[in-house]
Amino acid sequence: MSIITAYNEAWKDGDVGALSDIIHDEFVFNPHVGGVTMGKSDILRFAGGEDRPTSEGDRILFENSEVGVAHSVVHFANGSTSEAVLSFIRFKDGKIVSMETGATPLSDDYKLVGQD
Repeated sequence: MSIITAYNEAWKDGDVGALSDIIHDEFVFNPHVGGVTMGKSDILRFAGGEDRPTSEGDRILFENSEVGVAHSVVHFANGSTSEAVLSFIRFKDGKIVSMETGATPLSDDYKLVGQD
């Protein structure tokens, strides 16, 4: 199983143990908003909560042993506008060591291609 697929499945399940195994101890997350940087403990705390974001249409655009690029539509528990999120991910020792995202807010009436 790819590292990104394992990450996505663990996130959806809120499986903090699996995420801890997938995320490198030197992990750095640079989200597209807020100008903040988060570490592994921040992500694990966030992922284990009931208010964690959910996603749909997860796609891996590219992945090799060094980097990955993924895309998904993300929905937030606080009711803010859903976003189309592109993630650039770096790997080290077979784990995710960094992630940076870019996003486009979606309108309330958006539809994924192929949906009626």
